[in-house]
Amino acid sequence: MNLVWLYTLLSVLIVSLISLIGVFFLSFKIDKLKQILIYFVSFAAGAMLGDVFIHLLPEIVEEHSLTIEISVYILSGILVSFIVEKIIHLTHCHHDIYNNDCEHKLSEKHIHSKKEYFKPFSLMILFGDGIHNFIDGIIIATSFLLSIPTGIATTIAVIFHEIPQEISDFGILIHGGFTKTKALLFNFLSALTAVIGALLTLFIGSRIEGILTFLTAFAVGSFIYIASSNFIPELHKETKIRVSFLQLITFILGAGTMFLLLFFE
Repeated sequence: MNLVWLYTLLSVLIVSLISLIGVFFLSFKIDKLKQILIYFVSFAAGAMLGDVFIHLLPEIVEEHSLTIEISVYILSGILVSFIVEKIIHLTHCHHDIYNNDCEHKLSEKHIHSKKEYFKPFSLMILFGDGIHNFIDGIIIATSFLLSIPTGIATTIAVIFHEIPQEISDFGILIHGGFTKTKALLFNFLSALTAVIGALLTLFIGSRIEGILTFLTAFAVGSFIYIASSNFIPELHKETKIRVSFLQLITFILGAGTMFLLLFFE
């Protein structure tokens, strides 16, 4: 059990540090940045669905079979993910970096914004992301409680979905009035809610009967929602054959990575 705690806390800390990645992309032009990030999106979509159908769901079925109760748990993960995303989108478009239709696009103008006040949407982004990261922490800890390889697979999937999200958040916070330093700091503090979610899960995971089954099914629902309703639609916006083919390759690589991890179990 001590090994589970070590792996879990190390994983959520790594995921939290992804929130600082925005500083490395300040010199990138928006068009170049979007070209790079879309492949992270396709890899993350493949990795998430691969994690669901190769690791998480088989673990549930092996232990409990796919009952109505499990289906309700999975639907709860989808519902909560929908609510969290709705909170974010009601205040501001969350995926600015690869969404051409957003009112507030991430651009060089936004990156160098010097506003001295915080716009309301930027504070709501921090709140919404705090909830989202808290759920990520729950998902990662739950996966490690199942097995170390499953936890590693889930962490990889989360990392690749966090990269485009955190770069987007960084630009949004600066557009909302944060300085670069404050944007990095507050984005990191918001990301640390993943640690709280992980610790809470580790603490109650072995103390409440049936909680691990619920959390695993909840994780399945969350990943299915994020990959299917968030990432895959973004991939379909690209119609160039070369880019679409590379998206397919990175999608397969994401799912394939989850399959390869089976050999380490």
